[in-house]
Amino acid sequence: MDGCLLATVLSLLPALLGAQGSGDDSWSMKVPAEVRATEGYPVVLPCSFSHPNHTPHSSLLVTWRQGTTRLFHCTTHAGQQACEASPHQDPRYRLEGNPRQHDLSLRINSAALLDGGRYYCRVEVPGHKHASYEDRMGTLLRVEAPPRILSLSVQGSEDSGFRARCEVEGSPLPDIQWVSPDHHLLLEGLEVGRPPGQGSPPSRHRAVSQLPDIRPGQQYTCSATNPLGREQATLYLLPPGRESCPGATGPPLLLLLSLSLGSKALLLLGGVGVGVWAVQGRASSGPRL
Repeated sequence: MDGCLLATVLSLLPALLGAQGSGDDSWSMKVPAEVRATEGYPVVLPCSFSHPNHTPHSSLLVTWRQGTTRLFHCTTHAGQQACEASPHQDPRYRLEGNPRQHDLSLRINSAALLDGGRYYCRVEVPGHKHASYEDRMGTLLRVEAPPRILSLSVQGSEDSGFRARCEVEGSPLPDIQWVSPDHHLLLEGLEVGRPPGQGSPPSRHRAVSQLPDIRPGQQYTCSATNPLGREQATLYLLPPGRESCPGATGPPLLLLLSLSLGSKALLLLGGVGVGVWAVQGRASSGPRL
């Protein structure tokens, strides 16, 4: 490759890797590579653009998408500063910036784990040739959340043996550990994969661990930890024969009691042979149903 051709290819790389215009190389756009957010709190995705042509635009179209899904769309009409969103726009999304001042920043209220992903902003001047521009690299949004124990249950029977099952959620994905009845030794659980989220694919923010061969008359603690915190729940399985509801038939009844300090309690009633198993939290206050 001769020197002239190499110089031409190198001069095109910034445009190819940075953003995509419609033929007018005088556009430019600036976005951060990554933004971090905490679940439940608002987050702003910065995006600004520039163009040397200072002639007032008749109108501007602003679009934000997550992957291939369009999340936000608004129009700034001639003589107006506000960007009007469509009537069916999700109210969680709104434009934080002013397109007239070349600011297309998007605000997401109450960020959720499902909001994590790559976002792209686009600006367009309707009716003008070569008058649209979109960032191609996008901004990666990482939504973080402390661990949550979604469920803690007992499976099996006296014949097949009992096992405890703990399902957790968080971002980064929590590490699950089991604590033995003496509260000192760590027991090795079995990772059983990631359960489905709200959609059909497995959730990348959830994990399940099973502890086999648990014994009646003992208690076992599931502990979920990530850099944002820790949550624990303790399960106590009463020995067979100690039934709280003699003569109970049908599937057991599962009640979830939530305690302060991130601990949880579970109570299972019924089941001949299984009797009663309960979970004690480490909180000092009483339980709330």
